[in-house]
Amino acid sequence: MPSGEYDVMILGSGPAGLQAAIHAARAKVSVVVLGRTQTSSLYRAHIENYCCMGKVAGEELLSQGRSQAERGGAGFADEDVVKLWREESWFLAKTESGTTYRSRALILAMGVSRNKLNVPGEKELLGRGVSYCVECDANFFRAQPVAVVGNGSAAASGALTLLVYASEVHLISGGLQVSEVLDHQIRQSSVHLHEGRKVTKIHGDREVEAVILSDGTGLQVKGVFIELGAKGAVALAGELGVALDTETMQYIVTNKKQETNVPGIYAAGDVCGLPWQLAKAVGEGCVAGLEAAAYARRMRSA
Repeated sequence: MPSGEYDVMILGSGPAGLQAAIHAARAKVSVVVLGRTQTSSLYRAHIENYCCMGKVAGEELLSQGRSQAERGGAGFADEDVVKLWREESWFLAKTESGTTYRSRALILAMGVSRNKLNVPGEKELLGRGVSYCVECDANFFRAQPVAVVGNGSAAASGALTLLVYASEVHLISGGLQVSEVLDHQIRQSSVHLHEGRKVTKIHGDREVEAVILSDGTGLQVKGVFIELGAKGAVALAGELGVALDTETMQYIVTNKKQETNVPGIYAAGDVCGLPWQLAKAVGEGCVAGLEAAAYARRMRSA
């Protein structure tokens, strides 16, 4: 994919970015998508709650989405953006290879980067028992033992949610940092609370089989939910003055047209906040693609 000028530039090639590319390209404007599909949280997931489709692998869904966008005329560069800036009416992006792209409209669909434990087995077993979203994957662990790792409200509330699905729920925490109400709910529930401990390893051959704690204890589980919060991929957006939510400063604020506070910049998908669901990402990507294309056409004729 050569550098150059485009009507619409999309950061992120997950479901939001791909849907935006499909609609923008079909609106007959030039489109470039920057980012690696493999880094999408959907890539290693299995989807079974998306309307009108049976169970499908995330990798397959993303591959089909990219093919659709390419058939519509969208171009792809499989590398990450390291810098964003603006020159007059153009948005510019520099990728890790040093290539520079510029566009009239910009769509931010980078998703969020889940905070990680960085322990052996975490990366290797992602999508095979390791998850970063209770809401997304709880249903896959019905009647099975699971563990939740984290100190905050995301971990505690996730553990309580999992009681509806799992046969046994372990909450591993260095020290709970939650409200009194949530703390009380956890301690009065059937959640097995392991305080003052850390996970040192996630064990398993093809799937998760156990977690090993810092005191040497091994917990036999089939799923490990890492709920350490989420770091929004918004550092680049901040360089352009894009507003973030005032509560967490992690997510990009948009209106119903997926417009940010900066004219010409749109956002869609997980980077706009919860829920982290395919249906939401696709819907927002559709709107962002159509709106960005319309904006680019106006700028082109101005």
